[in-house]
Amino acid sequence: MVQCLVQEGVEVIFGIPGEENIPFIEALERDGRIRFVVTRHEQGAGFMALTYAHLTGKPGVCLATLGPGALNLTLPVACANASNTPLVALCAQGSVRRLHKESHQIIDLVSVFRPITRWTNMILSPEAVTETLRKGFALAQRKRPAATCIILPEDIAEQPAPADAEPLSRALQVHTVPTPADIDAAADIIAKAKHPIILAGNGVSRAHADYQLRILSEQLNLPVATTFEGKGVFSDRHDNALGVVGFMRHDYENFAFDDADLIIAIGFSIQQFDPVKINPKNDKKIIHINTFVEDTDAHYTTTLNIMADIDATLTQLIDALRERDVRFDDMESDIRRLLTDEFASRKDDDSFPMKPQRVVYDTRRALGDSDVALVDTGALKMWMARLYPTYLPNTCIIDNSLSTMGWTLPGAVGASLARHGRPVLAVMGDGSFMMNMQEIETAVRLGCHIVILVWVDRAYGLIKWKMDLHAGHHDDVDFGNPDFVKLAESFGATGTLIQAADELGPAIEAAMTADGGVHVIACPVDYSENMKLTDKLGELELPG
Repeated sequence: MVQCLVQEGVEVIFGIPGEENIPFIEALERDGRIRFVVTRHEQGAGFMALTYAHLTGKPGVCLATLGPGALNLTLPVACANASNTPLVALCAQGSVRRLHKESHQIIDLVSVFRPITRWTNMILSPEAVTETLRKGFALAQRKRPAATCIILPEDIAEQPAPADAEPLSRALQVHTVPTPADIDAAADIIAKAKHPIILAGNGVSRAHADYQLRILSEQLNLPVATTFEGKGVFSDRHDNALGVVGFMRHDYENFAFDDADLIIAIGFSIQQFDPVKINPKNDKKIIHINTFVEDTDAHYTTTLNIMADIDATLTQLIDALRERDVRFDDMESDIRRLLTDEFASRKDDDSFPMKPQRVVYDTRRALGDSDVALVDTGALKMWMARLYPTYLPNTCIIDNSLSTMGWTLPGAVGASLARHGRPVLAVMGDGSFMMNMQEIETAVRLGCHIVILVWVDRAYGLIKWKMDLHAGHHDDVDFGNPDFVKLAESFGATGTLIQAADELGPAIEAAMTADGGVHVIACPVDYSENMKLTDKLGELELPG
């Protein structure tokens, strides 16, 4: 198994050993070519592997023992599967001779993982190892990346490997090119459109097609909106950038979709947000460009599907449209102005607790263009997704598929290893922070350079926001917090409590430029702005 993992290019595995996978751990240590990172919770291991995979493009690998250990991996495995991130989970299992009955710590792991992975399989003989490992990694890296799970019973692990066993070679990745008919059809549809718009998802980043996306937008003079997960594939500095779409209310960008008769969806999957937000009347033509066909949705009925390499498709489409001299006149200048104005609207607001707009503004100013920010789920995700200008792919990473809480702190550990120690910012609410804060110890032990910015409001803020929208009041969402500074220091990290608005920017900048270390910055936030935002958007009308 270890030789197969080395053959697959695995450099690091995150996990927690158990008695049933001791032979595997011993084999890893004897071989010495793969680093094993011991985590404090299997969920943390999975999120580290997921984020490592997101940034490297290679499958992340996580390990757990049987029963409760394996069950703790289900959340990050499901998250990877939902967000099209390649991940391979390795789980131990009890002896085959007791799988047919009720037995200590035995769970039917194949049945547990099968619905949340592309493929799950249990190794039932030493002879099956090489093919199982190769298949698990091949399926994780297909045109629609996903999670797979490989389960190894303890009695099979103890058996000798076949004398002639050798790892199987990795197949070359084949890039599927679009057919000339597909390109001609797409060019015809675009040329006949009156008000087309481009929607870019995270598939653009996976395909490294951000350059071709920019060329297409500039050549056609078309506005580009991204999904939350697609932030950065089109620079927010560009005149054609419209920001993100997918917010709970009819946001600025939605006006551009209201006027559009054609949506050119590139690297988009409907799990990132409900297409009804951009096509409520199902009256728009849609060109779907991705490596996989999209699921069925009444508001995402595609006119043309091009299932091929995104970069190659855009390259050929650019050439075809250039020959036809296709170009459009209208731009959404009002939308860009509204976004820019809102981003800077509280930059001089010294009220405390801080307004979300000021927190986002100061965070952006403290980070460089290529610095990576991981944004957790909660009210802060809405503010960061909408207002945090992003200029490069994979520099503002948001989970908006499964949208799980608590992933960014362990995710920052995986990101730190993927970025070879360069600083990483994890932005999270106090609710999310407490879910996996034990991984601060892992980060300190590994010598990671991580900055954890905690938005403090002593509540599950997004649920409070939605309760207030639903019924005008909220219940059962408030809680207390520990002393975040003392908590950080108890792990060997540096803790900072923001006590005035002008302290945040310098604190983030100092932590990001420090000579390493783990830094926890707790910043009280005034979420009364939440309802003001949704009220404003509900009444918003653009000129014309």
